[in-house]
Amino acid sequence: MVKSLCFQNILLADDGSDHARAAIQLLLKLPLSPETHITVLRVFGSQQATEVFPLETAVKETCTLLRDKGFQADPELLLGYPAEKIIEYADQHHPDLIVLGAKGLRATLGILLGGVAQQVIEYAPCPVLVVRAPLKRLRRILLVVDGSPNSQHAAECMTHFPFPDQADLRLMHVLPPLYQAAVAEMHYGLPVEQPITISEGTTRQRAVEDDEGQRLLTHMTEILASSQLMPKTILKRGDAATEIIEYVKQNQIDLIVAGSRGLSRVRSWLLGSVSRKLVHYSDCSVLIVRGQG
Repeated sequence: MVKSLCFQNILLADDGSDHARAAIQLLLKLPLSPETHITVLRVFGSQQATEVFPLETAVKETCTLLRDKGFQADPELLLGYPAEKIIEYADQHHPDLIVLGAKGLRATLGILLGGVAQQVIEYAPCPVLVVRAPLKRLRRILLVVDGSPNSQHAAECMTHFPFPDQADLRLMHVLPPLYQAAVAEMHYGLPVEQPITISEGTTRQRAVEDDEGQRLLTHMTEILASSQLMPKTILKRGDAATEIIEYVKQNQIDLIVAGSRGLSRVRSWLLGSVSRKLVHYSDCSVLIVRGQG
């Protein structure tokens, strides 16, 4: 499959969890090129130093599964902190994709700092596929775009990604909530759907934003069509992460694809990014494509 040729060097972070096993099974099901090389990386802490032999055996078993599928696979064991070692290995070996499992969060409080998957997403130099157990076939895929260079890069990445044939692709853009609704919710605790007074100026603003949103969806559709990907388009309005996650639940989406600018090594963690919320709170797998530059 031609599209898979751009994803021939994959780093699989295997921690032995159910979610990591789901990530392995997903790779086995993707229409990857037989030339694909997969490095199976297991990072262990100093407290596991006496368990190196069973860890090595487990990684070799994963490699055997991948080789039986026709892929090239090699084991790698590293001592240290998982997120740090995964990012360090990626910086040195330049994989086309990092694949790892993560359970995410179901909390209703704010985004928590830390977490291996989240740190890898923020700092990795390449796309990161976070897989959730139980494994789902990638039948329904949702690409979310916001008009930024990062989301355009995500769309371009999708034209090369080895999705299964006959995948149902959706393309979503979320417009910002109306100013009056946001103010009412912030100051009075009212839900967005409460009746509010919309001025003539707000109505014009909404019409302009609707037009811009449709133009963005058209532009992104043209990018995807260059690789015979014909998505269904969805235009929503509201809090982006909330609208996306609600759509995912209602439509049984198997994979979300989104762009992210990532962070440099000297930047502090930022709260509230859409991509971070998707990784933490969605019930499906997530592919985050970091913008270039």
